[in-house]
Amino acid sequence: MTGHVDGADEVRRAAADLVAAFGRSDLDRYLACFREDATFLFHTTDRLLASREAYRREWTSWVRDDDFRVLGCETSGTVVQVLGDTAVLTHAVHTTVSTRAGREELHERETIVFHREPSGQWLAVHEHLSPAPPVAA
Repeated sequence: MTGHVDGADEVRRAAADLVAAFGRSDLDRYLACFREDATFLFHTTDRLLASREAYRREWTSWVRDDDFRVLGCETSGTVVQVLGDTAVLTHAVHTTVSTRAGREELHERETIVFHREPSGQWLAVHEHLSPAPPVAA
């Protein structure tokens, strides 16, 4: 830790690194932000991805089958709850992706659970993504 009692600043930095790598479609750097045993629950997949490697295989299939690419990612409304060596981060996510069908803007909500490793590094252990509700007119 760097002197912050609750670790919220460190969690925000870890999340910013994760989002930046995702936004560049830098799969290796993005997945390095997660523990190997991390789990992933996305509204776009039909099952829980039970490891970092399972997510890598899924992402690779998206690229192979649909020419999937992340063009950018921005977040807002970030809230961090630190509970000892565990932290829960929630935020709104606006992602631009490209597939064979063309460019698409996604509006989603995300929860990422982080764990502080013995080294002091915060790594993500679970990511849950859901569609954002429609904005009222």
